[in-house]
Amino acid sequence: MFRKNIIPLILTLIIMAPVCNAKEIEGVNLPESLEVAKSRLILNGAGVRSKFFMDLYVGGLYLENKSNNPQEIIEADKPMAIRLHIISSLITSKKMEDATREGFENATKGNTEPIKGQIEKFISVFKEKIEENDIFDLVYLPGKGLEVYKNSDFKSRIEGLTFKQALFGIWLCDKPAQKSLKKGMLGI
Repeated sequence: MFRKNIIPLILTLIIMAPVCNAKEIEGVNLPESLEVAKSRLILNGAGVRSKFFMDLYVGGLYLENKSNNPQEIIEADKPMAIRLHIISSLITSKKMEDATREGFENATKGNTEPIKGQIEKFISVFKEKIEENDIFDLVYLPGKGLEVYKNSDFKSRIEGLTFKQALFGIWLCDKPAQKSLKKGMLGI
């Protein structure tokens, strides 16, 4: 009798574990931590990217230690990640590409030339069709570069700390993609 009841209990606990350790935003459960290489990154904060009163994606920032200092985060040569969970069917590859280019322009104050090749390589990830509930993980690993995953599948690696700084600047610079999303990612 005990054995019969314990297996369903264990299965229920395993299935519920991610839900208990998640932060819910707009119906999206962001895990409280990510295991990246040999690092455990914790959810620093999260928010929603909206445009014209429509929610487009949930963005979460993962760091080794919590921080609300955007410049320190941008400049840091430490493991970190951004998760983008698409929540709108209105996001297309073209719209994602355009928004990303604009973000790099803002993050670099118009000086994208030194990382132009890296930007093109990064944007190529968005050439595949983007659908609601797609998840992009942008994982920076010192010495390796930025690894891009779509729905847990490795898509690309882009080398360079300067590129990582510009990419994270899209959400954390003085002219971010959206001020409320920046505040959410910084946990403030």
